[in-house]
Amino acid sequence: MEPLSTAPPPEMNISLGPLHLANPVMTASGTFGYGAEFINLVDLKRLGALVVKGISLEPRPGNPPPRIVETSCGMLNAIGLENVGLDRFIHQKMPFLRTCRSRIIVNILGDSIDEYALLAEKLTQVAGIDGLEINISCPNVKKGGVAFGTVPEMAAAVTLAVKNATDLPVIVKLSPNVTDVTVMAKAAEESGADAVSLINTLIGMAIDIHTRKPKLANIIGGLSGPAIKPIALRMVWQVARTVSIPVVGIGGIGTAEDAIEFLLAGASAVQVGTANFYNPAAAEQICTGIEAYLNRQGASSVHEIIGTLQTTF
Repeated sequence: MEPLSTAPPPEMNISLGPLHLANPVMTASGTFGYGAEFINLVDLKRLGALVVKGISLEPRPGNPPPRIVETSCGMLNAIGLENVGLDRFIHQKMPFLRTCRSRIIVNILGDSIDEYALLAEKLTQVAGIDGLEINISCPNVKKGGVAFGTVPEMAAAVTLAVKNATDLPVIVKLSPNVTDVTVMAKAAEESGADAVSLINTLIGMAIDIHTRKPKLANIIGGLSGPAIKPIALRMVWQVARTVSIPVVGIGGIGTAEDAIEFLLAGASAVQVGTANFYNPAAAEQICTGIEAYLNRQGASSVHEIIGTLQTTF
């Protein structure tokens, strides 16, 4: 019988700029509601951070159904950024979130730079919020539908506006629907972002061959799930080599092995998204799995594996 190990458990704490997390496993915005939906399914205090569903100044009803469709190794969604709006979030959702004993990061979205700044300013005054994640993949209505996340100058402008409006840590969530994601990451970094997270969903569509109509009422939607993991992993690796701020990896992460790949590629933390729908305990299991991997590797800290991908053969 092998003797029991007396080695202390590996250190799992990480930092995203000034934001300190107990472990590198977070939930992805839009896949975990406002936390209370998972209270009987997940030990919320085990999460490094809970990223809530995106919040806008006013409530949004979202797109008409059908707005979710399953695809090969993934899903398409066209929810349309449905949310309760700022006031209801503060008064109805934050009281529960303050009890979670996990870091709370609020994803914010707007139709103009002024809206992003106002959201940041108001949320900074709310107790219990530990950081903001800027969703720059929203249409900029005042600019004729151009997305903040596809034009470096616009990404820089919204990042700077939010940073000037808050003293909370700011993470900028990057879109993969660009020619070179590293350019967007640099724009965010140079404008003061404390970290970047990537990737958001890829644009896709699905067609019903019997009705000859799109399966989504919105026609196109965001592709997520295991199908996008190789793309996300490649982009995270590229960005981690380009910027000096921390990188949060997102895209098709459903197991500890998936998460570890992103850490090796240079991510300081990961977000679990679509996996929450088919395995609500995924984030918690991933955290346990990373700890087990570190033990097997003889590593005393998760920092010993971050960015250690060997690219020479």
